[in-house]
Amino acid sequence: PPFDVWAANASNREHMDKSMPISTLSDCVIGVDAAYYLEGPAKEPLVAALGGFPLALETSIIREIKDWEAVGIRPHFVFDGLDDGINDDPFGPSVVSARLNATAFETYQIPEPEEAIELFRTSGTPTPAALSSFLKKVLHKHGIPFTVAPYSALAQLAYFEKHPSQFIDAIYGPSELFLYGLDKVITRFKLSYQSFVDPKLGNAKQISQFMPEKSEVQWIEQRACLEELGRIPLSLFTDALLLAGSKALGQFPAFKEKNYTIRDVVNLLSSYGRSVVNLCNQYPEDKEVPRAAYLEYLDQFKRALTGLRHHVVITMEGGIEALDKEIAPADLHYCVGQRLPEELNMYLSRGLVQPRVLSWLASGTILMLAPCEGGDSQVFQNLIRVQLEPMRKQALSLLADSVHRYYQRKEITTKYWFDLSHETKFNIKDLLPSPKNSLSTWNVQEDALLDRLHAMGGSSDMPIGSLSFAIRSLQDVEFARASITPRSKDRVQILKSRGEICANAIWRFLQLRGYVDDQHQLTKWGKILGSTLSSMGHGSEWERSALLAIELMRLDLLKPDTMFSNFSGAPFRGSDIDRRNCMLVSRVACLGRLVHPPRGYSGPLSRHLLAYHATKATVQAALRDLVEMSVVTMFLEGYAERDRDDWMAIALTLPLFDEDSCALGVATLTYLDELSGRPDPTSNETREETRERTQGWVKHCNFELSQQHAYQLWDAVYGAVKQAKADGEEAEEVQMWDDVDRWLSQRR
Repeated sequence: PPFDVWAANASNREHMDKSMPISTLSDCVIGVDAAYYLEGPAKEPLVAALGGFPLALETSIIREIKDWEAVGIRPHFVFDGLDDGINDDPFGPSVVSARLNATAFETYQIPEPEEAIELFRTSGTPTPAALSSFLKKVLHKHGIPFTVAPYSALAQLAYFEKHPSQFIDAIYGPSELFLYGLDKVITRFKLSYQSFVDPKLGNAKQISQFMPEKSEVQWIEQRACLEELGRIPLSLFTDALLLAGSKALGQFPAFKEKNYTIRDVVNLLSSYGRSVVNLCNQYPEDKEVPRAAYLEYLDQFKRALTGLRHHVVITMEGGIEALDKEIAPADLHYCVGQRLPEELNMYLSRGLVQPRVLSWLASGTILMLAPCEGGDSQVFQNLIRVQLEPMRKQALSLLADSVHRYYQRKEITTKYWFDLSHETKFNIKDLLPSPKNSLSTWNVQEDALLDRLHAMGGSSDMPIGSLSFAIRSLQDVEFARASITPRSKDRVQILKSRGEICANAIWRFLQLRGYVDDQHQLTKWGKILGSTLSSMGHGSEWERSALLAIELMRLDLLKPDTMFSNFSGAPFRGSDIDRRNCMLVSRVACLGRLVHPPRGYSGPLSRHLLAYHATKATVQAALRDLVEMSVVTMFLEGYAERDRDDWMAIALTLPLFDEDSCALGVATLTYLDELSGRPDPTSNETREETRERTQGWVKHCNFELSQQHAYQLWDAVYGAVKQAKADGEEAEEVQMWDDVDRWLSQRR
């Protein structure tokens, strides 16, 4: 933002930035804007080229927070909730980011690796919003408190800081916090470290030790800003911050694609009598920006200003209220957003659900943003527009059917970054009744779950509440029949334990996706999923891979076809058959995780496999929406105990929370494609030599163990394909998979 650039300018630093020893904040609670914080830790530039979550981010986050805690600082993170603010170009940032990523890949192909890495670093991918679920998981794991705001995290932080109880003592966040009336904002923690050699670990091992006595905190003061800008009044400062562009409001139309400073904005506004009304009514129009655009912006400005004055927060008592609600306008929802039930906001604030589907319902708009690889292929766009629409509708209908009737008659508009002229619309009333009633027969109590687990051998690899348990338990026909447990009007038995809540939520999700029928019996796809789970390893990582493989198969996306013909990084050595086979095996490997220590990735890249990762990740997000709506409606309808504190633990227990990158697919493609270029690709010597070379290219990873994971994935998915297409109707496709399996068996 222009203000941050101006404040950081060397000529202003002496007047603007103030610093103090970090020990000054000892025994203080610091409110942290999660989005701002995620822009701070050392970025792993190649995450933009691989997708998924950064490999070393958790280590970086925890080290910094532990160093804060060492000097007595207690952080409390706050995340953004539902979409708020006024954005006249919602697709712009994602499209720009995708273009930068494309340029980075082109630079990588030249090759100019250092320049490409810098382009990936500055591409803006992944966004703080994309990493928010990862950060919540890390904070929960290490016992660090957080809150998800109803709308703006900045508004919530401002409320916490101003509250008489002094819930927090200071805020670490962006300068935009001045819009909410704050006097001071912490902008940076300058932590100092000293490296030394630990003699116990040998001379090659250096230890980095935190030096609190040399560490500082930088902060900026509103009064100093007003002074530096010419002793301007606070109202002019606030108006200028809004006009310059922020989360609350986009830039003044005349500023777009132009270089300007916050001082330029102040001078311009002053020249129009310090009046935004005068500025919008009198600023010279041109062909690019007609008068109507300025008048529309004036309306947006007024709405944004009203939203700032009456922002909606979670109060200390747990309610959801607008500040100064006694004088707030009756149409505040036009400035902030539609109000959802307080109960639903509570589930959001604790991390049980992500804001995505809730924002769709509240705003009436679904925005399909460009993925990091661009999303240029017809296959991907068809997936977004056609194939996943039923899942979006199902998730919305489930949620709407459990809240106020107003939402059950709401029109929803879907907009796509790749076709701005085309919108799809539907009314939720046309989707009702939702599947809610058919799902209400899942109320299996913990005693029955424990009995079934004991009958299955009581394995710790398959706990109650896991996807494996949900599928394997229904393989017993008698248990499946007994699991039909509609709620009795005479005796209401509420689900209480985390295991029984998660188990019933997963069964509901499986029924929504057609793995289980209305009689709780496994369908054809349920049996295939069960076989696939049995063929893989144990744990949520393998369950995620198995479920995504089956879903991609059902969507006809698990195949070697050239989906992304214009993208670099496809196999190019050997015959057409070699390239086809390498592509299919590598795509299957994209479903798994590279065995890698917590440090940044260094190795080959493939835009082709990044595009396939985007396909997989988009399907996963749609499935996770259904999982979350399955569990949240259980609470909204009173099927589960609400008086609890394990909300985030429930969210983490449910499937599809984590997202893997395409790194395992890239490593697999690198090895197999290199083999295809050798005269004797199946000999032991060639394979061993190629493994060693690949290990050298894909640095830091355990390539041998990663290979084993990739082949285990292949075996399980290959078995699922054979089972799914056993009726003989797709004999040609089965033959292709057989051919690929034989080809791979000679190169493993």
